[in-house]
Amino acid sequence: MGDARLDHEMSSEAFRSGKDVFTILVTGFGPFRAQYPVNPSWEIARSLPAYLPPLRAKDLAARPPPSADGADDNLPAVRILVHPEPIRVTYENVRALVPTFWDGTYGSGGEDGQQQAPRIDAAVHIGMASARPQYALERRAHRTGYLKPDVDGELLEDERPGRRDPGAGWIWEGLPDELDSALDIPGVYQRWKDLGSPDMDLRISDDPGRYLCDFIYYSSLATLRRQERPGKVCFFHVPADASDLAVERGRDLALNLIRSIAETEIAERKKGAAA
Repeated sequence: MGDARLDHEMSSEAFRSGKDVFTILVTGFGPFRAQYPVNPSWEIARSLPAYLPPLRAKDLAARPPPSADGADDNLPAVRILVHPEPIRVTYENVRALVPTFWDGTYGSGGEDGQQQAPRIDAAVHIGMASARPQYALERRAHRTGYLKPDVDGELLEDERPGRRDPGAGWIWEGLPDELDSALDIPGVYQRWKDLGSPDMDLRISDDPGRYLCDFIYYSSLATLRRQERPGKVCFFHVPADASDLAVERGRDLALNLIRSIAETEIAERKKGAAA
């Protein structure tokens, strides 16, 4: 778990310096049937600190020289906003929950009810891939093909006969069958690999699996598409291993991924400002 003192100090420093805070929303899933009573995606998500820590000296020494875009310099404070509960592996729950991430009020409230909702700059949904030993950064999500029942034994209502007929009021009517992340996935991936150990099996994938992982990914991208906003979302697939060692490894990789997203996005903003 994160160091609360360090989180507070980093938050205070970000406030004093006047720099923007780059906020990344992170989610993880709950138990997946009896076979997986502990979902490593949630264990990884809940272990993340509230703010991205500085790179360790050994990590700085190991990574390539900063790129010409200068994104590695003066990175603003990166806030990691972890959804406070594991997301139940059901279609109904995901469909109801995801729009709240992007309605402009997520993260508001606080103990006194006065906390302003942060601007969410990007999101990382984390999920478990039981059949994959590698870690994968998913590039796209799918609108249809969800034929497997969720943990409650329920099928997605979209797959019922007539549900997707024109004029039937289908929530995703008119949207593409595939939606790609608006993040620079190849660029993020290259930074991610550069930050990691050479022996780590990190890949880009185009198949999130047409189950809840794919579904939450498409739900976020579709919600943003409806709002005419860029889909600054990605999906991080982790192996099923929920041991302490695997969770620690997944946490480090998640932090590296968050850093890679922030660096890539800041670099793009700098280019846009200079144009």
